[in-house]
Amino acid sequence: MTSFTRTSAAAFLLGTAVLALPAVVSNRALDDWPQWRGSDRDGTSAEKGLLKTWPAGGPPQAWQAKGAGEGYSSFAIRDGRLFTLGARDGNEHVVAFDAAGGKRLWEVPNGRRFSNDRGSGPRGTPTVDGDRVYAFGASGDLAVLEAASGKVVWRVNVLSKFGGSNIRWGLSESPLVLEDRVLVQAGGRGAGIVALRKTDGAEIWRSQGDEPGYSSAVLQEIGGVRQAVFFTAERAVGLDVNDGRLLWSYDRVANRTANIATPIVRGNHVFLSSDYGTGAALLELSGSAGNVTARQVYFTHEMRNHHASSVLVGQHLYGFSSSILTAMQFDTGTVAWRHRTVGKGSLIFADERLYLFSENGVVGLAEANPKEYREHGRFQLQTGNLPTWSHPAVANGKLYLRDQDTIYAYDIAAR
Repeated sequence: MTSFTRTSAAAFLLGTAVLALPAVVSNRALDDWPQWRGSDRDGTSAEKGLLKTWPAGGPPQAWQAKGAGEGYSSFAIRDGRLFTLGARDGNEHVVAFDAAGGKRLWEVPNGRRFSNDRGSGPRGTPTVDGDRVYAFGASGDLAVLEAASGKVVWRVNVLSKFGGSNIRWGLSESPLVLEDRVLVQAGGRGAGIVALRKTDGAEIWRSQGDEPGYSSAVLQEIGGVRQAVFFTAERAVGLDVNDGRLLWSYDRVANRTANIATPIVRGNHVFLSSDYGTGAALLELSGSAGNVTARQVYFTHEMRNHHASSVLVGQHLYGFSSSILTAMQFDTGTVAWRHRTVGKGSLIFADERLYLFSENGVVGLAEANPKEYREHGRFQLQTGNLPTWSHPAVANGKLYLRDQDTIYAYDIAAR
């Protein structure tokens, strides 16, 4: 397990005051969203007591704020603060906002601005662990900051340190933070993936020599060994988090254009997917610490995740296969249904509902229903010229969305 664990925070946050509130509030379960794709990096929130249907025009807007900057970074939300990355002028920045009202609390430069014809600025999402924020810029600047003040604890450019080169659309990974170390793709020769000490950034280990992908790693335990599952530019790999030892690799699902989606793990299975005509695979891992084998259970062209990862709800995956929302049985790869819904985009899951966010600013609410697509509301953001590639987040009764410099917060708690 990572150092992040979900808690049912309602009793902790409300305390004895719950006795003075309407009875429905006592049934709510709150959840932070402290890193990429939520507490467990699986795109799901443990929140309960959220709206099951939206009114016409969408849920009420809680606030709207400017100041996030250029970029496609999403949100980490913890202890009443919202963290993201953005660029302005020649620099990228780590930025903190008040999650309740949208006030900008602090902003700290974090390396030079990444420029690209598909949109400039940072792509990765910060990771919040304890009282610190771990942020990875698009040009390779990994910074650790105090969450309360933004004071820099340490910073290193991993491309310079390990001899790597940037990739076409900029480093997009969100750091995987464990109890005493942080793992990222550095792309150096013999240092494709590195582990750095949390306290000061000192090297713990380096492994492999893969060019970085655009995907973020997840943690899994196999045969009593904790492994980090990375999807690099060349393949998927499992590395022992203690020493960086390669446990297994699999390359059929990789393409040489952009491997972006985050791996999905359940038990001893790993699901991987990429677009550009590639597809998806389910792997079954077996063995012990000294010998792990990755067996392909199936390969399918029916789920081709581009910039958005699927979510696993029950026995089914829900994800955008290129531009079409697809429900697919996890164990077999059998497609349950397809729907063009809000158009190509990203999605997350909370309280029996899929939150859909198209790259054209359409926001939808639908059931995670393996029988058919059932929608329960949608609305449209007035966006700029660039696609809305920042992914949504749900935390403490609010839905958070971003379009470049603008952040939107919506009240989705049932009353």
